[in-house]
Amino acid sequence: MKSFFRYTLLVGLLVGLGAPVVKAAKGPRKSKKDEVVTISTPQGDIRLILFNETPLHKTNFLKLAQSGFYNGTTFHRVIPNFMVQGGDPSSKDSDPTNDGSGAPDEKMIPAEIRPEFTHKRGAVAAARTPDFVNPQRQSSASQFYIVQNPQGTPHLNGQYTVFGQVISGQDVVDKIAQQPTADRNRPVTDIKMTVKVEKLRKKKITELYGYQY
Repeated sequence: MKSFFRYTLLVGLLVGLGAPVVKAAKGPRKSKKDEVVTISTPQGDIRLILFNETPLHKTNFLKLAQSGFYNGTTFHRVIPNFMVQGGDPSSKDSDPTNDGSGAPDEKMIPAEIRPEFTHKRGAVAAARTPDFVNPQRQSSASQFYIVQNPQGTPHLNGQYTVFGQVISGQDVVDKIAQQPTADRNRPVTDIKMTVKVEKLRKKKITELYGYQY
């Protein structure tokens, strides 16, 4: 109590002497809207939200999606009871052997690995190269994966940046994971995607999809 009294007394004296009192800076206002990303595939639509707490990944993904970069890319690697992976520009061409290799001049994204975002079912995370060539665990500039396993994939926690969550269409992820595959877990039939972004009020997102902010 004594320290509190001294502080308030000092402020009172300064005000009385006409000295300016510096007010605490207000933090940035929280937006009442958010972006919903829709990934359309032959198996149906998957809808995601991206986390503000991973701003580099969110900004990058939205930029690519809004530019049409992802349109025509495929889910080139699918493993039942694990995950589905896509977003590689190499998957747009007619050569299936280079799917997953990424662009030769790809600029990686610094890791934003946060303990509160885990590899639960429907988590959206960034793919990356292994630790022995990428000890900083930087992310691919475009490739991402969605956790399909109903129990999640907790062994990946702390190793990859989780930057979003499926809010609708997890059943579509399940259908994609069950597609017949050939070498390197690549689907026999191309699973091409188109991606669009829509900005909605958070209240509306909760009403439509049940996602709680």
